[in-house]
Amino acid sequence: MTSFPGRAPRPLSPGAAAVLAGMGPRLSRRALLGAGAAATSALAFAGCAPPEPPSGGAPELKLPEDVSDSEKIVKWANWTAYLDVNEKTKKYPTLERFMKQTGIEVSYSEDIEDNDSYFAKVAPQLRAGQSIDRDLFTLTDWMTARIIREQLCQPLELAQMPNVVSNLLQPLKDVPFDPGRNYSVTWQSGFAGIGYNKDKVGRELKSLDDLWTDDLKGRVVVLSEYRDTAALVMQQQGVDISSDWGRAEFEKAIEFIEQKIEDGYIRKVKGNSYLEDLTSGNALAGITWSGDIFILAYDTGDPAWTFAIPESGGTLWSDNLMVPITSTHRRNAQTLIDYYYDPAVAAEVAAYVNYVCPVQGAQAEMEKIDPELAQSPWIFPTAEFIADNNIQTFRALEAEEDIEYADLWSSRVMGN
Repeated sequence: MTSFPGRAPRPLSPGAAAVLAGMGPRLSRRALLGAGAAATSALAFAGCAPPEPPSGGAPELKLPEDVSDSEKIVKWANWTAYLDVNEKTKKYPTLERFMKQTGIEVSYSEDIEDNDSYFAKVAPQLRAGQSIDRDLFTLTDWMTARIIREQLCQPLELAQMPNVVSNLLQPLKDVPFDPGRNYSVTWQSGFAGIGYNKDKVGRELKSLDDLWTDDLKGRVVVLSEYRDTAALVMQQQGVDISSDWGRAEFEKAIEFIEQKIEDGYIRKVKGNSYLEDLTSGNALAGITWSGDIFILAYDTGDPAWTFAIPESGGTLWSDNLMVPITSTHRRNAQTLIDYYYDPAVAAEVAAYVNYVCPVQGAQAEMEKIDPELAQSPWIFPTAEFIADNNIQTFRALEAEEDIEYADLWSSRVMGN
């Protein structure tokens, strides 16, 4: 079990302060991570992306006219707490610089609660060829595979994206669900495990079993993404989630979660808004995403918030940037994506969001911001860190399985 409690922010060195000029005090939460195992990997999870390629023989895409030259705008849908922000101004420093440098105005929205709910909202419009009023969205690998398979996103012009071509980490350049990266580019990656307030809980939580105790009854939240919540339970039950398993193993995990809900241990099954329960104190622990807990420690001023990989293992995932099929500002969106593949910009974002950075050269740039943080396994994990903590990726599902398991989860756990 690996855990990293938050620590009180320490002052920036003069050099780091110079690098981070204009970022505002919020970025000092980077100190909550501290140093971990030495990290020298070019992304330690090579080959972990779900092998779910798009179907062949599809008709040629009919793309809308791109009006980027005359309309200098991009509308970007993302998850909560997933971009550097200045708490005083409520603006995004890296985004502000992009707009100043390019003249492209970016409208940034924290629209995405979880993959399924967002897809259910936008897919009917995209299938009908109707605008969703977004030019860029950020979805997880398995949903990215579905978006590509259903031809609901536009191909990327990699020739117009030199930073992406040069700096996307090698293991991510040819993922099975998007060979050659023609439709998607990694935004960030991260882990699912246990998040909790160590002071309020009064002990370390080392396994999922540690969540199901009388003192935490009704104060545990779990993620609505079953590839994280059910996956962690399956690992606890001895299943290798990256390998061969089927409906029997999945149903066993669902039955366990149903029982914990019925017994009153689980307060809520939620998407990104689970943070509200932790922030309010209604929940003290849960199955969470790694970077969110480091953000929570800073936002609440409480360094007791801790993230841990359970003894039975954790999950690893990536979120990807794509241009919706109905966007008329593809080239502006591509310019924005490419900007975030500048290693210095990527390091700035990583220092804020505390998720795994997909950009070659960002670790060296992080040394200029904070040498200690540049060694964090939560941002730059090594192969040893992944293996030692039994961190796995949820195996790829066939389209029929995807529908079957999503229906089981929705009807039995989510109550839909």
